[in-house]
This record gives sequence, structure tokens and C-alpha cells, in this order.
Amino acid sequence: MLPTSGGDPRHPAGVTLGPLDLAARVDEALRVQAVAFGLSEEEVAIRRYIVQRHMTSPGARALGAFEDGGALVGFVYGMPNDRAHWWSTVVEPHLRAGGHDGWLDGSFVITELHVHPAFQGRGVGRALITRITDTAAEPRSILSAIDADSPARALYRKLGYTDLARRVRFPSARLPYAVMGAPLPLHRP
Repeated sequence: MLPTSGGDPRHPAGVTLGPLDLAARVDEALRVQAVAFGLSEEEVAIRRYIVQRHMTSPGARALGAFEDGGALVGFVYGMPNDRAHWWSTVVEPHLRAGGHDGWLDGSFVITELHVHPAFQGRGVGRALITRITDTAAEPRSILSAIDADSPARALYRKLGYTDLARRVRFPSARLPYAVMGAPLPLHRP
């Protein structure tokens, strides 16, 4: 595992990044996501199934941010995009309308990135997303985020992500999403 502090004040002391067996620690990860994203117990149960299925996809991998005692305080996971995946089928018409549907090919999709609120604003999310994309074989990355000004969207923009589609509605999602894409490697400060 790699410490995130390394002299960089944006990383909290005592937090280490490393591989995450997400299938084995799915409940712990979903507790972080529930607090960070405000999920109900029903939404957590649905996401448990989705995460476990995603982790069987070719090329899927996860990284965690861990406190000294081993508690998970943040995580990211993703995989090479596949147009047959549900997410791609939902966003494809929106990307096509803007002439961006080619982004669905040759991209590493960031499926989830969440940091416990007590650790947000300290560089943990930036470290997680840059480390996982640094190992991607694909030349670019795509993701979706709630379509509103937020610290997450500001971070993605600083890393080089730009809006490819906006006001994308996912079934059962309360709010619209934006699809964002960035060439790899991501920008560094």
C-alpha cells in the first residue's frame, strides 16, 4: 500500500491507498458511499448486487483509502467501458446527440468514487482517481456525476474532465447526471 501523505499537505496523515477486494468488503464500502452520497437502505441493497456483479467484469479493479487501523474511508472502482453495459446503453443516446458517442469506446469508466465526509477536501478522492486511471490501458476515462455544481464536479474539471452530456436521467435516480470525459493521464496540479 502507498501512503497518501508523502509530504503533500492535501493528503491526510494516516491514510494509505492500496488495492481493495471490493467484493469481500462491499458492505464496508457501501457504508462509506451511503454516508457520502446519502443512500437509503434500499438503495444500498440494490448497489450491493450491482457492485458484486461489476467486480466480475473483465478489467474491473478497485482501490481503497484506509486509516491506520485498516478502516475503509474512501474507495474508487472502475473498468474498461463496454457498450453492452447498462450504464452505456443509458448514456449513449445523450452522447450521440452531442457527437460524443465515440467516448464509449477505448475508455476506462470510473463507476464509483466516494470518500467519507470526514476525509473529504483533503486530496483522498484526487489520489484515488488518479492512481486507478494511471494503471488504465485505455487512452481516456469517462464517468457520470450529479449534474450540479459540487466539489466532486470541481475536482473532475481540475483533473481534465469536461462535460460530454448533461441532464442525463438514470431510471430511479432523483437528480439528473452529467457524463464527463478526460484524456489520460489525468491533469496534475
